[in-house]
Amino acid sequence: MSIKPSTVSRFQSFDLLATLVAVVRGDGTVLFANAALEDALGTSRRSIEGASFLPLFAEPHVLRTALDGARINEYAALRYDARLVRQQGEPMPVHVVLAQTETADEFVVELLPLEAQARQDREERLIDQAQANKELIRNLAHEIKNPLGGIRGAAQLLEMEIDSRDLKEYTRVIIHEADRLQTLVDRLLAPHRRPHVVGDVNIHEVCERVRSLILAEFPRGLRVVRDYDTSIPEFRGDREQLIQAVLNIAHNACLALTDRIAAGDAQLTFKTRIGRQVTFGKQRYRLALDLHVIDNGPGVPDSIKDRIFFPLVSGREGGSGLGLTLAQTFVQQHHGLIECDSVPGRTDFKILIPLP
Repeated sequence: MSIKPSTVSRFQSFDLLATLVAVVRGDGTVLFANAALEDALGTSRRSIEGASFLPLFAEPHVLRTALDGARINEYAALRYDARLVRQQGEPMPVHVVLAQTETADEFVVELLPLEAQARQDREERLIDQAQANKELIRNLAHEIKNPLGGIRGAAQLLEMEIDSRDLKEYTRVIIHEADRLQTLVDRLLAPHRRPHVVGDVNIHEVCERVRSLILAEFPRGLRVVRDYDTSIPEFRGDREQLIQAVLNIAHNACLALTDRIAAGDAQLTFKTRIGRQVTFGKQRYRLALDLHVIDNGPGVPDSIKDRIFFPLVSGREGGSGLGLTLAQTFVQQHHGLIECDSVPGRTDFKILIPLP
């Protein structure tokens, strides 16, 4: 059955949405399918529109019942979970929102992929967490810094007043530990002190700089793979901050690869792609840098998976737990986000940054 062009034009704005949307009649006939739904199903909207929407669900009777209820005005809107059948791959779990339009016998069916909803919730938590971390770090560092200077100064004065070599050893320990804590505080405050120096950034120059630094420190047993999309344009950003962010992630990966480096089969991959119509941080971007740092190490321990971007959380004995926190801070200063997907044998840190 053909659909009138005037009917389709009424719903063109749905093409701007990242969620999957169809407009259907009460009998399930599709009047309009947006671009996101077309992409998710792997078929053209021409084959969707005019056909029944029911067979596209693993449990079509549930949608049938929902439409019947909506036609007799049992409810203004209905929500339920379902599985959307695709031409390729497994059925996609979705959250269905069914609502009637102002036109009789016409309904909007919005499909929210559950994995996408979970991802969005995770991104929002990461953003809120990073903001809380930033405030905590800045306040805590300032609170530590002032008394620390007094402790070090008092230890120096005390050292000048005593003659015993044994007692001076104690004052030296105090001074040494105060200096170590001062270094830690300086690292905590570094992202907030240093001005944001913006210029044109080529992400592959950033990756190549990090690659050379990593190979200088780990010259044997580690293979560094470059998988670049050279079409990625330059963008405005702080080159040094991005180098430090990628270096922190790559260096953490190499430390996790210690056993594989010793065995000679460690691999670190830098992969760049362009993300299109990407949604993160509650915003949708036409283009985004999609940079992956992937290693074949043991994976992030389950005990800290949800806390790896927290300050002072480390899966390695003796680690400061600041590398990933600082990396997340630097990337967020570019309106971006870092995500982690880790299983034994593959850990993937993904950096997303909006592109012009």
